[in-house]
Amino acid sequence: MGLAAIFPRLAHRLPRKLVAAVTAVTIGLSPVVQASAQSRSVPIVRDAEIEALVSDYATPIFKAAGLGSRGIRIVLVNNNSFNAFVDGRRIFINTGTLLQAETPNEVIGVIAHESGHLAGAHQQRLREQLRRAQTMAVIGMLLGMGATAAGAASGNSSVAGAGGGLALGGAEMAMRNLLSYQRTEEITADRSAVTYLERTGQSAKGMLTTFERFANALSLTGTRVDPYRISHPMPRERIANLETLAHKSPYFDKKDPESLQLRHDMMRAKIAAYTGASGGAMRIFRNNPRGTAARYGDAISTYLNGSPKSALAKMDALIKEQPKNPYFQEIRGEILLKANDPAGAAKAFQRAAALDPNKSSLIRMSYGRALMLTGSRDNMPAAIRELKAGIVRDPEFPAGYGYLAQAYGQMGDIGEAELATADMHYYSGNIQEARIFATRAQQKLKRGSPEWVRAQDIINSKKPRS
Repeated sequence: MGLAAIFPRLAHRLPRKLVAAVTAVTIGLSPVVQASAQSRSVPIVRDAEIEALVSDYATPIFKAAGLGSRGIRIVLVNNNSFNAFVDGRRIFINTGTLLQAETPNEVIGVIAHESGHLAGAHQQRLREQLRRAQTMAVIGMLLGMGATAAGAASGNSSVAGAGGGLALGGAEMAMRNLLSYQRTEEITADRSAVTYLERTGQSAKGMLTTFERFANALSLTGTRVDPYRISHPMPRERIANLETLAHKSPYFDKKDPESLQLRHDMMRAKIAAYTGASGGAMRIFRNNPRGTAARYGDAISTYLNGSPKSALAKMDALIKEQPKNPYFQEIRGEILLKANDPAGAAKAFQRAAALDPNKSSLIRMSYGRALMLTGSRDNMPAAIRELKAGIVRDPEFPAGYGYLAQAYGQMGDIGEAELATADMHYYSGNIQEARIFATRAQQKLKRGSPEWVRAQDIINSKKPRS
């Protein structure tokens, strides 16, 4: 996605050549200019286990970068490519990055790089550079138009041709200056990342591994790239810029703790199971097919593609080895739901919630959903309580409101059910449907009550939430 989608009032005035150059596909971690538009359309992944792990990766880096108190949020994107980008106070990381990175250190390096963009306020500074590029391009166009007009009036075709070249040259110069600025910011973010890693006692080796991956991929394609027409330095250039600095760190050869590596491997196994064909995790961990990560991925693949009974046996074997792992209990709950045992699933989710040190809203909502799916009216108050507790911690998660609407519907509370449905549509970005259900909810809610006021807020809202 390019500048026209991010800055529509500005981009439509830029010469087409300049816009095309800035929005061209780049190699490496995504430039910050792409983020705002992508954040409105990218498919988002929610998973309690992965979110907890990535948060553990990011927290010390954010503190080292001076971002710890700014409420930076990491968003997972369902995309197989190795990519990351920033937007506002959010860092978007593709699942492909998490799957392809073989060590925690590689992902931590990506987070450190993106933190460098945030700490350096590169988005705001890029907007200023964009304004300058626009001015340069427009001046070049005006000068070119003036020369062309003068040449036409005098009948001198060479002067007219030179005027056209001058106009194009202005756009080309503006484009190259802007891309040069972006490459400088990328180098700055790389160097900042190395600083953050050293402050947290971690190695920059993962960053070098990432750039080696980019360089090898580019080499395999055989593509010839003009280094002056891309927004990132070439991978080999980035390696050369960082190699000496990275090796100077006393932590360069430091490895990730074994416990963290295991969590990382289990995350990769889960992503492989959910995004690939059956046996994806086994292919990744073919050198250790009986390891915990490989068997975890196999259990999830069996749940998704095979017999719930077989998946449950595999999951129970893992739980016997790690009885305090909340995410094993969470997957067990999902398997039992597929096996049409919502009561058993509710117990598994309840156990997961009790074990979860991060108090994930997703697990609480899964517990509430399982209680709701039992169909027992006696379970509905507890289902509503759990769903609302999850929503309080995660108020922009549309599915939570959908489950809440079903629970209220089973209780016969139609006004609350329609309000929850309105919220579900609102946070899904469907503002028209949200207004329809909010209007219907108001007719059944007490005028002036907090619920009635919330419905009015939805009715009055101008734009859908991203």
